[in-house]
Amino acid sequence: MSDAVTTSASAPRSAGTPRSAWAPRSAWAGFAQAGRHGRPQGEAGVHLTLREGVGLATVIAADGQEASLGRILTDRLGWSLPEIGAAHLVGEQGLIWSGPGQWLAIAETRAGLHGLAQALHGVAAVTDQSDARALVRVSGPDARRALSKGVAIDLHPRAFRAGQVAITAIAHVGAQIWQRDEAPSYDLAVARSFAGSVWTWLSHACAEFGCAVNREPER
Repeated sequence: MSDAVTTSASAPRSAGTPRSAWAPRSAWAGFAQAGRHGRPQGEAGVHLTLREGVGLATVIAADGQEASLGRILTDRLGWSLPEIGAAHLVGEQGLIWSGPGQWLAIAETRAGLHGLAQALHGVAAVTDQSDARALVRVSGPDARRALSKGVAIDLHPRAFRAGQVAITAIAHVGAQIWQRDEAPSYDLAVARSFAGSVWTWLSHACAEFGCAVNREPER
């Protein structure tokens, strides 16, 4: 009888066989569609870039170890611990303040954070968040106006500038937002399970300005 059994591992996958439900899937899959949306006339006022494949990890300092954590990060990675409400980024990597004694480490790829937990052993708890967060970059001449419709902080330049970060809410969903430059452009991170709700709000908020949705190329 065992001769008649063919396991999925030994059977070749035909061209029409659906992909496994366990295959890697974007946090925005099923919600965000690349292309032009909203107002069709003129240049898009808002650009939404779906940031996929990015490395993310929470870093929480052990009791009494924040100074040691800062020294190790500086010596080994060239990073500095951001002060309250700040992000210290070089290109696409660095640290983003997330609360007292807590930071979000970010790298262009997941591989960029390999070895971080080992390097910080004994001084900080490091937890991979690469699959737990949905991340989108909001840019364009109307980015600030679109986000101001639902972000629960003042985004005016006198109150929120490049290098600043806030733990806030967007459309009643907890979110972390940081401004990358004075253009302005922003990165917005939310829990993956709320990606659909946030995308529904964000796409509607951007529609009047014309919205271009792009996916970052895989790295």
